[in-house]
Amino acid sequence: MKRDDKAAELAIRTRRAEFNRAIAEGDCGAIGPILARDCVMVTGSDSAVIAGRLAQVKVWKRDFSQAGRLVYARRTQRVESSRVEPIAMEYGDWEGRVAGQEGASASNGASGTYVAKWRESAAGWVIEAEIFLTLA
Repeated sequence: MKRDDKAAELAIRTRRAEFNRAIAEGDCGAIGPILARDCVMVTGSDSAVIAGRLAQVKVWKRDFSQAGRLVYARRTQRVESSRVEPIAMEYGDWEGRVAGQEGASASNGASGTYVAKWRESAAGWVIEAEIFLTLA
């Protein structure tokens, strides 16, 4: 099956923007639908594995309640679509800035790179796995 790479990339970039907005606004309800039920996240510094949509939403909820939390933003650099399955890999960089601080002078808490595996489903593109590498 030949996939429309440009349509897949646009849809994934749109979903990533929705995820970034949900993080910035502390909106757990908007994060859940972007994640596959059995998704896996491997964190950047300690390689903690957070398995499942419910577990990830719980982690985000706890994070959103903390004073001085980091607001994470992921920037998609490229998307590679499979020609044989409804899946794609997203490559990009991320940064975490202290909530409430904006602009170039804002304190950068952490940054690095990431990859995310996406799957197209009846509900649209959802994240099956994300792996983060902390570089700074």
